[in-house]
Formats: sequence, C-alpha cells, structure tokens
Amino acid sequence: MVSAILKNKSTAVRLTVKSVIAVLLVAMATALPQIAHFFGGSAAGSAYLPMYAPALLAGCLLGWQWGLGVGALSPLVSFGFTSLVFGSAMPAAARLPYMVAELAVFGLVSGLFSKKIEKNALFAFPAVIVAQIAGRAVYFAAAVAFGQSAAAVWNIIESGLAGLYIQAAVVPVIVLLLSLAVKHERD
Repeated sequence: MVSAILKNKSTAVRLTVKSVIAVLLVAMATALPQIAHFFGGSAAGSAYLPMYAPALLAGCLLGWQWGLGVGALSPLVSFGFTSLVFGSAMPAAARLPYMVAELAVFGLVSGLFSKKIEKNALFAFPAVIVAQIAGRAVYFAAAVAFGQSAAAVWNIIESGLAGLYIQAAVVPVIVLLLSLAVKHERD
C-alpha cells in the first residue's frame, strides 16, 4: 500500500519512507509486549501476542520483503533491548529462534497480499488470517523438529488464540482505515 502512495517519488524517497516505517514497526514490536506485560502481567505476552501485529502491518503496508525483515528483526531487537535494559530477555532465549521464523513468515505471507491490498484493502483480512496460519504452522514445525513435544507446543499455540483473533480483526481494520485516509487525501 505504501508503494502505491510513493510510486511517483524517487527511489531514495521510497526507500527512506519505507525504512522509517519499518523502524517504527520494529520499535512498536518491542514496546507493545512491554505495555502488555505491564498491564496484564507476564502471561499477557503469550496470550495476546503483541509483537505479532507490527509484523502483519509491515507485510500488508510495505510488501513481503519489508514484512519479512520487520518480522525477523522484531524478536531479535526486543530480545537485545530487554536483555540490556531490563536484564530479562523477551522473548525468552529458548523461544527466540522459533519466533524469528514465525514472525518472518507472518510478515512475508501478509506481504504477499500487498499488491491486492493496494487495489482493495479488504484483502487485508485474508492476508492476516493466512499469515497467522502459516506462521503458527512454522512455529509448531520448528519447535517440534528441534525437540519440543508436540503437546507442549500446541499448548503454547492455544494460549495465543485470543491474540490471534484480536489481530485478525484489528490489523485489517487499521489497514482499511489507512487506505480510506489515503484515498480521502487524494480526492
């Protein structure tokens, strides 16, 4: 969607704007879990998956390459930041590799819909749902492949269903509202 807005701009301007948006989304992916934990306690992160929404937004708004990058970087930046600042890493080191893969898939898959979203923002709804299914499948497969029990991984996935449902509703609405704002501004 951002590409359509910037189509008449120079490559440098397009790259700069997309980079700024990507950095803001990674920062949001680092801040949202802190806010969730502050208000909802330690279980809020695994229940509401606040880090996931920025990866989905990156894909929908910026395309698959940027979505992939934001998704992969978000858990790494959060881990580094929380380790240095708070002395307690989020996500936990044991979950970090799986979350990097999962969020990268979230951003990648939602970004594969970005051209369709540019034409019709309602495509953000299937983009988010397909990305969530693919990302959680990658998380499950990777965790089980590296020795975690399928039942334990499934419990982790089930504990985050509320967050996935909320994001499946909220992220596409944000994309839709941004699309309407852009169209209104153009008219």
